[in-house]
Amino acid sequence: MNGKTVSLLFVAACIVMLSAITRLHAQSSAGASSATNAESIAAFESILPVLHHPRCMNCHTGEPFPRQGDDEHRHTPNVARGPNDTGAAGLHCSACHQVENQAASGVPGAPDWHLAPVRMAWQGLSAGDLCRALQDPARGAMSPEQLRAHFNTGLVEWAWAPGTDRTGKERTPPPVGRDEFIALTKAWIDAGAVCPQ
Repeated sequence: MNGKTVSLLFVAACIVMLSAITRLHAQSSAGASSATNAESIAAFESILPVLHHPRCMNCHTGEPFPRQGDDEHRHTPNVARGPNDTGAAGLHCSACHQVENQAASGVPGAPDWHLAPVRMAWQGLSAGDLCRALQDPARGAMSPEQLRAHFNTGLVEWAWAPGTDRTGKERTPPPVGRDEFIALTKAWIDAGAVCPQ
């Protein structure tokens, strides 16, 4: 073989090696990305029982009235959402719901008590649809920082200390502890806030 043939064979071998290295790198990256996606989805599915729990669903309703109780029955007395999600004129949520639970009456309370806007209704949404709704600007999406801040508000914290109802029965808190919920939310966001199908 002459020098030119050796050079061409060397270049061809280099191209084959570079192609193999690029393919291996792409497979490795896809595997890492797939693992990260799976971790994110698993974290979201772990917080889903909280998001679907009556403590959240009673306020994240698309109806013109709030719901209450573990059975998510229509609010008694018959109150309306109102134009700003804080109750109708003359009967705002704050007329009954103070900044803390009222043991004597069983009326729950937390700072800034109100319904979630209709665009943020979660009723009937699958895991994937709820996940996407949380991130959809048209649905009132929050940035990861805003979502973390929202989950640390007194109104959301109330879900884990809901007090007793008017009969004296303890309201059921979400099935995932608050600290674990916050940690899982962070894990979901940090891994890319990936949604299940």
